[in-house]
Amino acid sequence: MAGPRPWSLFWEWGKNIICVGRNYADHVREMGSTVLREPVLFLKPSTAYAPEGSPVLIPPYCRDLHHELELGVLMGRCARAVPEAAAMDYVAGYALCLDMTARDVQNECKKKGLPWTLAKSFTSSCPVSAFVPKEKIPDPHALRLWLKVNGELRQEGETSSMIFSIPYIISYVSKIITLEEGDLILTGTPKGVGPVKENDEIEAGIDGVVNMRFKVEKSEY
Repeated sequence: MAGPRPWSLFWEWGKNIICVGRNYADHVREMGSTVLREPVLFLKPSTAYAPEGSPVLIPPYCRDLHHELELGVLMGRCARAVPEAAAMDYVAGYALCLDMTARDVQNECKKKGLPWTLAKSFTSSCPVSAFVPKEKIPDPHALRLWLKVNGELRQEGETSSMIFSIPYIISYVSKIITLEEGDLILTGTPKGVGPVKENDEIEAGIDGVVNMRFKVEKSEY
C-alpha cells in the first residue's frame, strides 16, 4: 500500500480548489458589489497551483491581472455534509494563497452573465505558500494577512473580518461538494486588490506564521 501523502507537497496531489468570493465587506464595497446571504463559490483546477519558486504567469488574453490575498484551508479527510460545530475537526492545516484574477476578463464575463473560468482558473492562478500545520494556528480568525508588490504594501486585512467563518464555509461547501483529503478552500480576500505586471515581485505573509515571494512573468502560450 502507498504511504501517507506528504502535506509539504499538497499542491502535487490535492485535487480540488474551492474558492469563496465576497467574504470581506471592505472588498465587496471596493468592487461595487453587494454582500450576499450565502457564500459565492467558484472552482480552480489543480493545475492552477503555483508553489513558491515558480512564477505567476499572465495569460496571453489578459491585460489587467490582479492579486487577491487569501487564507487557504486544507482538508485532512473526506467531509460530506458536516455540521458547523464539527467542521474544524476535518482541517489538516493552512496555506497563504493568491487568487490571481484576470480582472478585465472577469468584468466582461460579469457584463455577459458568463462564468468566471477564463478570469480565475488559468495555469498558475493559485500561488501558495508552504503548508502550515493546524497546530501552528490555534485561531484562524485571529490572523493578519499582508501583501506587497515591489516592496509597496498593497493589501492587509484581519481574518476576524470574514463575513462567513471557516467552520460555516466548510459546512456549507461540504453540503454541495464532497470535500476530499488535500482539497483547498480559499476563504476570500480583504480590500486592496490591484494590478501586477511583468517582472513585478509579489511578497505576502501571515504575521508570525509564513511568508512567500513570487515573480510575475508573461505566459508563452
